[in-house]
Amino acid sequence: MHFKWNYEPPTPEEQQAAKELGEKLSLNPILANLLIRRGINTESAAKRFFRPQLADLINPFLMKDMDLAVDRLNDAMGRKERILVYGDYDVDGCTAVALVYKFLQQFYSNIDYYIPDRYDDGYGVTQKGIDYARKTGVKLIIILDCGIKAVEEIAYAKTLGIDFIVCDHHVPDEQLPQAVAVLNPKREDDTYPFKHLCGCGVGFKFMQAFAKNNGIPFSRLIPLLDLCAVSIAADLVNVVDENRILAFHGLNQLNHNPSVGLKAIIDICGLTGRELAMSDIVFKIGPRINASGRMESGKETVDLLVERDLAAALAKATHINEYNEQRKDIDKQMTEEANQIVERLESQKHRSSIVIYDEHWKKGVIGIVASRMTELYSRPTVVLTRDGDNATGSARSVHGFDVYSAIKSCRDLMVNFGGHTYACGLTLPWDKIPEFRRRFQQYVESHIHPMQIEPYLEIDALLDFKDITKRFHSDLKRFSPLGPGNPKPVFATEGVYDYGTSKVVGREQEHIKLELVDSKSSNVVNGIAFGQSEAARYIKSKRAFDIAYTIEDNIYKHNAVQLQIEDIHPAEEE
Repeated sequence: MHFKWNYEPPTPEEQQAAKELGEKLSLNPILANLLIRRGINTESAAKRFFRPQLADLINPFLMKDMDLAVDRLNDAMGRKERILVYGDYDVDGCTAVALVYKFLQQFYSNIDYYIPDRYDDGYGVTQKGIDYARKTGVKLIIILDCGIKAVEEIAYAKTLGIDFIVCDHHVPDEQLPQAVAVLNPKREDDTYPFKHLCGCGVGFKFMQAFAKNNGIPFSRLIPLLDLCAVSIAADLVNVVDENRILAFHGLNQLNHNPSVGLKAIIDICGLTGRELAMSDIVFKIGPRINASGRMESGKETVDLLVERDLAAALAKATHINEYNEQRKDIDKQMTEEANQIVERLESQKHRSSIVIYDEHWKKGVIGIVASRMTELYSRPTVVLTRDGDNATGSARSVHGFDVYSAIKSCRDLMVNFGGHTYACGLTLPWDKIPEFRRRFQQYVESHIHPMQIEPYLEIDALLDFKDITKRFHSDLKRFSPLGPGNPKPVFATEGVYDYGTSKVVGREQEHIKLELVDSKSSNVVNGIAFGQSEAARYIKSKRAFDIAYTIEDNIYKHNAVQLQIEDIHPAEEE
């Protein structure tokens, strides 16, 4: 796929501001300008950005209902009631359950956890889960990363004498469930100053409030921050403000003293001995944590995350890794089938959205396929499979388009739906799919901007190869943790040439390993262009070309950099 590049040179005012900020921080003006474009304009703001402090975390009692939640938890523990920590089967839900369970278990033993089975229970709070709670004598359920729409289910639990504390971050409906407390910064009546916590983040804030109320030192929470970092990265929430603090210190924990369960996953991923970044979570750790919930039961993931014995954890991680290998095979097959459907349906390719379905697709892999189709076609995409008389599936969106609102506009067709701006789950009657497709497309057509369905790269700065010094790379790494809201900087260099040694590599000869020079220095720079082998002939023709790239550590050469090439344009193209 070739991208349109969007680059806005710094204005004279930005250049001057970057020069002044760079002098105060001893920072290259190019990087100082990246700070300014991220809204960081002062020396003090930059220092907070580069050195996030746990002391700057927001007072958890500013979240609506937090006092009610802490009081009810204290009462349950005081009365020796059985408590059930219940969560979704994805990374965010499983890490949230592990975090809350591990923290409370230090002080209280009459506690259990429950993850619904994607195939037997379905999503979120279910009657089966509540009946399990009743049978095991539970009086209080702490529900994490779901529950905000479980109005009927929580009302049913209330008739059985079971209370709920909801910890969620998905967009609420007008009617909230009748829980003792509903912790969700997206509530319209909540004035909590940060709205972008993930489910695990809301769970962490609950535990922070509980600790504060009971005189438990904050230091007891720090070992759990690795779970927060994993959740923030995998759930693709904005890595700004409070999430940046949690992710920064969580990554530090993950790199220097991870929990036994996460250490086992790191070992299985082959990441031991490397400095882990958010991208390692997104592409390596997260998919493995997700795999058991996609293929079998998410409870196996929580079993791993709360494990204290490394040998047992490695055995569990190996088993979960096998699920991930199975998932990859199914994912590849389903993505190919989905592509064939889009190719057959000419109308889909020319519309501003994609809605596809197949009754044989595996429910647990639908979300991944929706993500792949969104990336491939740059369209908001809904992928559905059959579940009895219903269609169930996932929606994913492109940058800047609210797919939750698009689905909400079809709510009269829905059995159930939930999510946020970029990702949703939905269930509707199977025979309503054609009408849903028509109305979803109509909504997207009238609300999306043409730029949002055109694949483009946001270029942060133009560089010459002489700019890429060790100091520049070292300072660039201080922008971590990276993610939505604080994306990895993308640079471009114009008029580069093959040094004469670039070559096609990969099992299927699909990648290019590059050695490049530009016209302004004698530096030879290494690069890798994944999946872009079609550009090899042009590169070897000794003509100039332009590259867009990110700057990475070369893991095979200590203290060396490597360009990860995102796109290649012939130099004569405007």
